[in-house]
Amino acid sequence: MEKFTNLTGVAAPMPLVNIDTDMIIPKQFLKTIQRSGLGRHLFDEMRYDDQGREIPEFVLNQPAYREAQILITGDNFGCGSSREHAPWALADFGIKVIISTSFAEIFYNNCFKNGMLPIVLPQDQVDLLMEDARKGANARIAIDLESQTVTSADGQVFGFEIDPFRKHCLMNGLDDIGLTLEKVASIDTFESRAAQARPWV
Repeated sequence: MEKFTNLTGVAAPMPLVNIDTDMIIPKQFLKTIQRSGLGRHLFDEMRYDDQGREIPEFVLNQPAYREAQILITGDNFGCGSSREHAPWALADFGIKVIISTSFAEIFYNNCFKNGMLPIVLPQDQVDLLMEDARKGANARIAIDLESQTVTSADGQVFGFEIDPFRKHCLMNGLDDIGLTLEKVASIDTFESRAAQARPWV
């Protein structure tokens, strides 16, 4: 998993509340178990019409936001089913940070496992960042994980909370497999001793 320390970039404004995982990645795209390739179907039913043509009004189809790495969203982002394809699709599109007033718990946990940083801020701070995001490419938002801060385009700094273990994993690029590999020396020692103690196993 790629390390996350800080990011400065364009944020896309999505002020909708209760964006569920079926809106993020519709059910017809859940047949794959590969994480790559899902980005083109992110928000599929909002991004494309019935003929597969882009809907110009949708935020991620607008020139200023095609390369957005940050989403500013409404309350309760990621609700609905627990499909891990939702964070896969967001990550494959290039989203690295999502800022909201609240997240569905399973989605929130899945973000960390897929190298994304979900940030919870109070409504007034999200509103200000939403206004920043509406300015397009001229307004860049900065996230610093080490100091746990979000800096708006005009320099206002907001602190956010994060579990220390999750922070450690993101900053060191550790998913579940990476965490296990940190203990590989201890695992090898245990297996060697077990083989000597129980050679018949």
